[in-house]
Amino acid sequence: MYKLLMVVLMTWMIAIPLEASAHCQVPCGIYDDHARIHAMEEDVATIGKAVAQLQEAQDKDDAQSFNQRVRWTQTKEDHASRIIDVVSQYFLTQKIKPADPKDKKAYADYVARLTACHGVLRAAMKTKQTVDPEAVEGLSQALKVLGDFYPAE
Repeated sequence: MYKLLMVVLMTWMIAIPLEASAHCQVPCGIYDDHARIHAMEEDVATIGKAVAQLQEAQDKDDAQSFNQRVRWTQTKEDHASRIIDVVSQYFLTQKIKPADPKDKKAYADYVARLTACHGVLRAAMKTKQTVDPEAVEGLSQALKVLGDFYPAE
């Protein structure tokens, strides 16, 4: 019985794919903040292309166009979700450390970084809700604000 249980468990572990997170969440000290900003910039560009493609195909009603609209919508959703995940799991969880409110300068920086993250999260959510190019521009601007805290070295 034990062997059967182990075989089932091992088969289950191999068969069920696990999603990799934005970073290891182990205090490894290996960080490349700007690489994550750059990857999110690519996500924004992809969202922008998806919005343009969706607008271009809006008056077409053939099956192929419908299929492409579904695919572009899913792509837009996936890339916005990726941005939300990176901001949440990497920047908010690992990079931004609480500051003592008594240390005015450190606390102001802390609040500014939290505010920048919140701006990106809300803007990414907005791109999921609409096909408005202005929402994409808002996300791009919000990401620039966050990126200013993490320049390329």
